[in-house]
Amino acid sequence: MNSLLSKITSVTSIAVGLALGMVLAGVLALVGGSYAHKVVHDQLSPQKITFPKTKAEGLFPDLTKYAGQTVDSGTKAKAYADKYINRHLQEVAGGQTYAQVSAKAMVAPNDAKLAGQKATLFQGETLRGLLLSVWGWSIVGTVATLAGIALILIGLILAALPLAGARLAKRTRNESASAAGARTPAVA
Repeated sequence: MNSLLSKITSVTSIAVGLALGMVLAGVLALVGGSYAHKVVHDQLSPQKITFPKTKAEGLFPDLTKYAGQTVDSGTKAKAYADKYINRHLQEVAGGQTYAQVSAKAMVAPNDAKLAGQKATLFQGETLRGLLLSVWGWSIVGTVATLAGIALILIGLILAALPLAGARLAKRTRNESASAAGARTPAVA
């Protein structure tokens, strides 16, 4: 019984168990990262937000790699939010923010121009914020995926080390026993 208990609680058993726990955590992180990317794609695709195809349609030169593409990933969502929507919002009220225009519209509630700017800025900033949130979740998914890969690799390495050490120790004991047996003279 003592022998069984010592094997169960040996450092090798604990180390291998912890290492396999890391592998399991890595697999779960991979699943979580994959899920996050799928949700990002599945939430963006039905919106059918598309980059303009040409400069004439409003495409900015630094967005040409996205020309005509649908916003269906975190990277595209960030580009669309920061480099497309934000630039257009800067043109709405001379670079003023929604908060600034809203404050002016409260003072002049009958000013139709301010009311229009306020509505445009509110809608644009809301869409921009939502797209940046989607981008943030895509980053979380990417980090989870990378962490999952790292955990699996480290866990496998850490599981292999004590197992290799135990095998080496057993081989050494067997070799020592064989060498001792060869040196012991036979009694007649």
